[in-house]
Amino acid sequence: MEFIYYPNCSTCKKALKKIKDFDPKLRDIVKETPSKEELKTYINTYNKGIKPFFNTSGQVYRQMNLKDKIKDMTIDEACDLLSSNGMLVKRPILVLDNEVLVGYKEREYDEIIKKL
Repeated sequence: MEFIYYPNCSTCKKALKKIKDFDPKLRDIVKETPSKEELKTYINTYNKGIKPFFNTSGQVYRQMNLKDKIKDMTIDEACDLLSSNGMLVKRPILVLDNEVLVGYKEREYDEIIKKL
């Protein structure tokens, strides 16, 4: 289990409290931004397109004016961009053996915990 997060993010802290007993491998999204290949794997596993992986409420996203651009991006273009700046990536990302959760939804985390 790997937990990719931004340590100063309150949502990430809430999610981490839910899973801390499972001793996840912690990874700072800014210091260790996922690679293009990792992101491609996460996106394909999540299977809901590229948009959920963008931090649409973040300053960098807004500064780059990505709102209208991401709908026309290929997965490769999106992964290139996301891997270039961890602040563009939606967080947290919880990576399990055959499942990926993006963002924090308490119900999804509760369901995962039941399976562990």
